[in-house]
Formats: sequence, structure tokens, C-alpha cells
Amino acid sequence: MAAFRLKSLTPRSLIGRTALILLVPIITIQLVVSYVFIQRLYENVTDQMTRSVVPTVELLLEWINAAESAEDAEADVHSLTRTLGVDLAFTGAEAVQDARTRFDLSGLVVTRVLRETLPTLGAVDLASEDNGVSLVLGTRHGPVVMGFDRSRVSARNPHQLLVLMVFVSTIVTIISFLFLKNQVRPIRRLAEAASAFGKGQIVTYRPGGATEVRQAGTSFLEMRDRIERHIEQRTLLLSGVSHDLRTPLTRMKLALSMLADRQEAEALERDVDEMQEMLDTFLGFARVDATEDTVETDPHKVAAEAVARSGPGVSLGPCEGEGLVSIRPMAIARSLDNLIGNALRYGNEARVSVAILDKSVRFVVEDNGPGIPEDRREEAIRPFARLDPARNQDKGGSVGLGLSIVRDIARQHGGALRLGESEDLGGLRVDLVVAR
Repeated sequence: MAAFRLKSLTPRSLIGRTALILLVPIITIQLVVSYVFIQRLYENVTDQMTRSVVPTVELLLEWINAAESAEDAEADVHSLTRTLGVDLAFTGAEAVQDARTRFDLSGLVVTRVLRETLPTLGAVDLASEDNGVSLVLGTRHGPVVMGFDRSRVSARNPHQLLVLMVFVSTIVTIISFLFLKNQVRPIRRLAEAASAFGKGQIVTYRPGGATEVRQAGTSFLEMRDRIERHIEQRTLLLSGVSHDLRTPLTRMKLALSMLADRQEAEALERDVDEMQEMLDTFLGFARVDATEDTVETDPHKVAAEAVARSGPGVSLGPCEGEGLVSIRPMAIARSLDNLIGNALRYGNEARVSVAILDKSVRFVVEDNGPGIPEDRREEAIRPFARLDPARNQDKGGSVGLGLSIVRDIARQHGGALRLGESEDLGGLRVDLVVAR
């Protein structure tokens, strides 16, 4: 569970994951160095410097306590305080209070060490004077105020190392990110070209970047060329066959129209018409990758027009969302016609609905026919597959290319074709999903 949560927080993009790999060590090193630096500087070094001042304070306290009066003590230590660099006053002790700035970490150590080593210590003021320390100490002649420079108990500007470390790390991170972005750009261009080709679009692409990315880009271009040649050869082959067979079919129709026995002629004409329909289906399957440009289209309008063309028995279901989507409207309309035709072939009621989502558009065609068993739905999408034993044959057979054509059109749009069961009508439910 914890691993799943950690994975969900990991960036999905390559540049995001690489940036994470770059930043985690830098931040970790900064935290470790900062901790060690603060521990040694603010604790060990400050502790040692503060303890080195304690003998000076004790010496002055000893001279003051040895004097007969406060006036004698002040006169005796006057020259000594000048030599030791300490300010001493026998008045104003009541004005000195414990004080320390919020971010003065070394002040905690200074205060702790002074209170541990000076039994008569009263208040410790580390904030009233700039870079100064004021102490209130008890003597036999009353409290005295002793002051000296802060640099004697803690280092000056100890944060400079941390600031420098953060500044340099930031500069290095920015430079690394710019370099990383430049390296990821060719991969992103390759991904965009591959995604566009998967939707049936050809975009200009030139391999670039590192050697491995160039090799992948070159391989992609070679693969794209082979697929395009294959599609072109398939289209030319089936188009040629369909065209060549239409001529003898036309002669057969003409000959049948001249037969005297119309009952026998009509039966043969139905066979010829079925052959003609099969040829048209073959040609449509070959031209499924035709270069129709994508245009901004309203999916609701495409679905409504398909329902209007279908006649009775077909209704327009709920339509969710709104907006224009970049699709091939003729290809989508052809897919809906195929799906509606299948629905009316095996049932007498069909419904078409549309849902415009954030990243996709879903066209749904449902019918009240016998449906397709779950274990045979994948087989039903294959080219030339027929499931007639499980379906109604009262309205004629089929070539077995309708769902295959629809699936190829869905793949051209970066989508998919899904078969299921209609909850409302009880028959087959077909979801045609295209990417936005």
C-alpha cells in the first residue's frame, strides 16, 4: 500500500522523473551538510568559545569580591577591564533582562554554557546591543553589568556557508534543468510524431538529440514508411479487384434483366446485388486509412445526422458534455452507420448516445438484439468473422468487416472499440471511443 502511494506521487513525465533524480541527492546533501555544520558550529565551536570567556569573567569577579567596597572594586578593575576588552558597570543591572532573537541558534548554547559555569549569573542579554553580550552577575557589593563583543563567544555570520551552498546548488540545478530540457525535447517530438501517426496523421519529424534517440527516430520513420506503403498497396489491390469485378457483375445484371423467367432472374439478381455489396464492403475496408483531414466537429451533430439517416427504429439517446472535437467526421459517420446497420440487422430498436469527456469522446450504439457472448466479443471484431449461429439471420448475412472497419477508424483517432451488454435494451452495446 505504501509503495502504491509512493508511486502515485512520482512524476509521470520523463523530465519530471529525471528532475526528481537530480533534486533528491542535492537536497539530501544540503540537509546532511546543514545538520553537520549547525551541530559542529553552533554547538561545539560556540561551546568552546564561550568557555574560553568564562575565566575572564571569573577573574573580574574575583577582583571585585576582593575589594573592600564597590568604589574600590571599580577603581581596581578599571585598567583590567580595558586590557581584557570588557565593559563593567556597577549600576543599571535592573534594566538588563534575558533576551535573544528568534533565529539566534548559537545564543542557546551561549546562555546554556554561561549558566552552567557561572553560579552567580543573573540575566543574559544577547539582543539589546548589536553584536554585544550583556551579563548581570552577583557580587558581594551587589549586582554588576558586564559586557563584551559577541564575536568572543560565537562566530560571525555563520549562515554564510549555508547561503553560499544554497545559492550554488540553485544555480547548478537551473543549469542542469535547462540541459535536461534540451535532451528531453527530441524524445517529446518523437512521442508526438508517433502519437499523431497512431491517429492517422502525418507530421513532419526529423531525428535529433542523443545517438539513442536518433536511432529510435530513424527506426520510427522507416516503420512509418513501411506501414504507409503497405496501406497504399492494400488499397490499390482491393480497389483494383473491386473495379475489375464490377464489369462482369454489370454484364451479369444486364443478362439477367433480359431473361424471360423473371422468378429465376430475381433470385440471381439478389445474389448479384449481394456480391456487389460485398465488393463495396471490401473496398471500404481497404480505404479505411484514407487521408481525410481532421476538422473541428460537434460530435452531437454527427450522431444526430447518423440517426436521421437511419430511419425508424433508431433514436438519439442522452448526450453529455459540449464542445468541438478534432475528428474525421466522414469516418465517424461511416462507423456509426455500420454500427446502426448491425443493430437493426439483429434487432428492431437501436439507440445512439454521445458523451464528450475531458480526454475522449464516446459514441454508444445499443440494440435490443440477441447480443454477443462475452467469450466471443474479441472474435467478432476480427476481419471476416461471422457469429451467425448466435445472431439473427432473418435480415440477411454480412461479410464480417463492419466491426473491423469501425475498430480501425477508432484506432486512427487514438481510441478503441469496446463491446458489452446494454443494460436498458438488453442487446449489444458498442462503445466507439476516440481521443480528443
